[in-house]
Amino acid sequence: MSLLNPGIAAFQAIVRLGTVHGAAREIGLSQTGVTQRIRALEKDLGVTLFIRSRRGMRLTSEGEALVRWCQRVGDLEGELLAFMQRDAPAGAVRVTLTGPSSLMRRRLIPAITRVLARHPNVVGTFLLDDEDHGLAHLKNGQAQLAVLPRTEVVNELDAQLLAPVRLKLLGPAAWKGRDVAELVRSERIIDFDESDAATHAFLREHGFETAGLRQRHLVNSPDALAQMVAAGLGFSVLEEAFARPLVEDGQLVDLCPGKVQEQEFALAWYPRHEMPAYFRDIIDEVSR
Repeated sequence: MSLLNPGIAAFQAIVRLGTVHGAAREIGLSQTGVTQRIRALEKDLGVTLFIRSRRGMRLTSEGEALVRWCQRVGDLEGELLAFMQRDAPAGAVRVTLTGPSSLMRRRLIPAITRVLARHPNVVGTFLLDDEDHGLAHLKNGQAQLAVLPRTEVVNELDAQLLAPVRLKLLGPAAWKGRDVAELVRSERIIDFDESDAATHAFLREHGFETAGLRQRHLVNSPDALAQMVAAGLGFSVLEEAFARPLVEDGQLVDLCPGKVQEQEFALAWYPRHEMPAYFRDIIDEVSR
């Protein structure tokens, strides 16, 4: 059951499925019927919600704003129906959170699991994202909460600063005791992708020369990256807490004991005038 008008329902179906054809099949209308509902909604609002192309329907900035409005209204609608239909099965309210995979697995998912246990009418979706799409996921409505680097928290967002991430320079256990400056010159860095500058930043911060280094290995998975380092293919920076078990069981070694690089992250969301109890609970639990 939904209290939203038919035009909004058609809009949400297109956002979910990406095409008018898919939306028409989902809500049981012809494609013409769905298109008419969207055109009527755009006329009422005085804006264009989608840019139509051969690849499907892409949201305009006004469409992205409407997605966020629909999310907030959907939250309140779910709570209202749960209250009014206390003796009937209540529809679930979905909350979606995105962030870097190591932070999500180690810190956020355990915290939100505790929240979900306290709010049985809420279901969670977790988008593990190591390609820095968090801000885009917020803007286009794919997520209601995102863990972002502090520098990406724009003025239009509300945010709560998290405990900093501590990065350490790691290599295979067999490299213990090697001269780090020599190692940096002769071995390969293993990074996430071409845009990943974390290892270079660590080296520069602690006085190591980064000009003329060998071409890097790239692998877009923290687990696979750690495995490649353990196999002796190169060195990298990894989150201290993520790497600790691998150091303790002898797979990795801290190449620069006592040296760390700190990165600041924040939990971010679009402002909500009426914040549901579970939403506030998530923010409080994650920020502890």
